Amino acid sequence: MQAILVEDEAALRLATTQTLELGGFAVHACASAEEARTQLQPDFNGVIVSDVRLPGRSGLDLLDDIAALDAELPVIIVTGHGDVDMAVAAMRAGAYDFIEKPFAAERLLNAVRRAQERRSLVLENRRLKSAWALHPDTPQLVGRSEAIERLKVLVRNIAPAGVDILINGQTGTGKEVVARLIHAASERKGNFVAINCGALPESVFESEMFGHEAGAFTGAQKRRIGKLEYANGGTLFLDEIESMPMALQVKLLRALQERRLERLGGNDSIAVNFRVIAASKADLLQLSAQGQFREDLYYRLGVAIIDLPPLCERRDDIALLLAHFVQDAARRYGRALPQWSDAQMAQWQAADWPGNLRELRNFAERLVLGIVAPAAPQSTLVQPLPAQVDAYEREVIIRALDSVDGNVASAADCLGVPRKTLYDKLKKYQLATGKK
Repeated sequence: MQAILVEDEAALRLATTQTLELGGFAVHACASAEEARTQLQPDFNGVIVSDVRLPGRSGLDLLDDIAALDAELPVIIVTGHGDVDMAVAAMRAGAYDFIEKPFAAERLLNAVRRAQERRSLVLENRRLKSAWALHPDTPQLVGRSEAIERLKVLVRNIAPAGVDILINGQTGTGKEVVARLIHAASERKGNFVAINCGALPESVFESEMFGHEAGAFTGAQKRRIGKLEYANGGTLFLDEIESMPMALQVKLLRALQERRLERLGGNDSIAVNFRVIAASKADLLQLSAQGQFREDLYYRLGVAIIDLPPLCERRDDIALLLAHFVQDAARRYGRALPQWSDAQMAQWQAADWPGNLRELRNFAERLVLGIVAPAAPQSTLVQPLPAQVDAYEREVIIRALDSVDGNVASAADCLGVPRKTLYDKLKKYQLATGKK
């Protein structure tokens, strides 16, 4: 964490520098606005703390210079007692915050830490936006938590190795995002082919996975390349592998072991070269002990294993993730970026988010579209109690639906209400869902 301090009084400059350094900041102390200006760069990853009354150019002049350099660089203005007009002018000119002399050390540190967090978010969003512009089809691992930093290192290490991988994680934790990142980092030239094993009916499994020759069955008028063959030279992503019926697991295991296949209705053995990344929200080893999953298939898939943390175990990433999702939604919908307070963000960081990243992304979309709004401070609540209760109930229902991918029956079970009651609520609040 970095800070540029601008204060012309030597004793106060020394005391404030020591306060910031004890708070964990690397401080560059300046006696004038002119000296501070020479230290500033557009991507400075820190905070500026400046007295408003300085010899030569004032703190407000410095604020104007900084706004021209980088309007999102946070500046905290220090004003003398009674300089209310000066503080108002500073805030209108774009200051992040102001502090009145004399100030307590903790008041200064709290303001600077909040400003540093905001600056870090801004710079991280810029980096993500630049990376997306260069590689728009490649997803990003957004976050700076210890768990995500470890995951980034793991992806970099195993992606080029070519080993098969099993990704474990709750619904909505980003298993396919990680799989796509591994594929992109592997430099494999073939396709990334995603298959939802739970959505593939047994009656069409062999044709979909292995392909078929013309005339193999009624309606097979021409040859069709299957998913495994289409993934040749690339990555085969098997999502929800735990839901695949046992009979289908046998057919898949043989193809994975031999890396060869025969199209339905054909006799030729076709060699295929693909990397397998499987994903599961269940404990496959436990399922195999219960006879619900083939143990040999588990070991075939799990050469390397990645465990994704739920969002409740990486709360420090929520601010950055929400900012990223909001920015993406605002770009797609052509809407303005919504604003929120530190108190509102603290409330969101304390939430459970059972639907994980998917639920947070949906919440960001609703924020951008104005379907929900950041909660107002208690002192500004003017709605009648029934309206507030309705608004809260509506949000609870939305979050329940998000956590079960829109399945009304499952949401009703989670909420402990009859399905008909939930349907009545959906109609009342004009909520749409794609699953019954």
